[in-house]
Amino acid sequence: MQLVGYEPRGRGSAVVFGDGGSVERRPLEAGETLSHSLGERHCAGTIDDGEHVACDRSGTPYCQYHTSTWVCARCTGTCLKDEMDCYEEHAVYIAAFAPDTFKVGVTKSRRLETRLREQGADRGAHVHTVSNGRIARELEAEIAEWLVDRVRTPAKVESLAATVEDGAWEDVLAAFDILERFEFDYGLGLETQPVRETLLSGTVRGVKGRLLVLEHNGTEYAVDMRDLVGYEVDAGTTRQNLQSSLGSFG
Repeated sequence: MQLVGYEPRGRGSAVVFGDGGSVERRPLEAGETLSHSLGERHCAGTIDDGEHVACDRSGTPYCQYHTSTWVCARCTGTCLKDEMDCYEEHAVYIAAFAPDTFKVGVTKSRRLETRLREQGADRGAHVHTVSNGRIARELEAEIAEWLVDRVRTPAKVESLAATVEDGAWEDVLAAFDILERFEFDYGLGLETQPVRETLLSGTVRGVKGRLLVLEHNGTEYAVDMRDLVGYEVDAGTTRQNLQSSLGSFG
């Protein structure tokens, strides 16, 4: 069995297993116990019409033949496709990641709240509504001259046990006419920042974006689920040598 995908925390979250045929989606619910050890890692292949197509090439999480590029992510208003097709209403938003990382992004209006949750944002603000993706990307590019448009995993791990600095957040939003605000609680209740690790064994504390938080032998771990994709998995508690938090020795 191989871990071949994941679903970030939109309104639910899960990891996806494949065996070169059938596909199994396993929801990640708080309090659930996971007992999987990680083996070799190779390309996760692809899922075609509900079936897993395996690949043994060494590229991870996907080899060159199974890597797809979403050109819209690189768009700044000049369409990179043969023909522009993003005519649906789009929203431009500002997302906050505790304590003081703020990013601009765009999404289809109907997916705004879900998109913020998928990224693990602590707060969000809807700042523009436009008729299509091209206009949204142009606005995003302008705002990205003074706000970031991408947040790396280390910053998101740092946000897990932090709170948003209200003053800094309001300073950023002062530049916009706010259409709607969002605030999210992922139910993690962490007092200290988890140790970053790659494992799939322990008790699920929760999921924030694509970060899975597990408690294992008294230590809380933050796992970027993308780092799990491609691993062969076996039943049984992990045998990895893991870094422990200082609190686990108390």
